Amino acid sequence: MARPPKLDAPAVAAWLAEHPGWTLEGDALVRTFETPDFAAALAFAVRLGLLAEKRDHHPDVLIGWGKARVVWTTHDAGGVSQLDLDLAAATDALAGVS
Repeated sequence: MARPPKLDAPAVAAWLAEHPGWTLEGDALVRTFETPDFAAALAFAVRLGLLAEKRDHHPDVLIGWGKARVVWTTHDAGGVSQLDLDLAAATDALAGVS
């Protein structure tokens, strides 16, 4: 499956302006989601993993007590692609946030 190309900085900035909570760290979209406890963070990570597997695009996820940090980037493109934006928005929906 061909990966989409890296988006230019203005396109990423426009998306970030409409999606509070996400930041750009280097060449990746990053957001930390708060959860009630470790079990909830783990469950969120599992649900996110299933979503990612369906799209054949996988984030880095760091879980801890009461939090899950999600990082989306398209390594093949060398930065953020439309696929990352789509899956970051889907991550918000999965978490029940906007």
